[in-house]
Amino acid sequence: MNLIIWLIVGGILGWLASLVMGTDRQQGLLLNILVGIGGALIAGFVLTPLLGIGTINQNDFSFAGLIVSFMGALILLAVVNLFRRGSVR
Repeated sequence: MNLIIWLIVGGILGWLASLVMGTDRQQGLLLNILVGIGGALIAGFVLTPLLGIGTINQNDFSFAGLIVSFMGALILLAVVNLFRRGSVR
């Protein structure tokens, strides 16, 4: 059951991050899920030591954990856009 919630929350966070970064038309459901979960993974390595807040990958489904995971998804999309287009929007 936890895996299903993890996929749903990761998909929603990836979709919201793609809306903010303007890549929503290029991504489908699978990429949104991968961006959400991958962003939470990046946030776990980069933002968790700085802020001391867990991510959705660390079973922290609090509001702060969701925000940190969302910030990680934004970082992931910014890096992908940087390599794909040569600039961050």
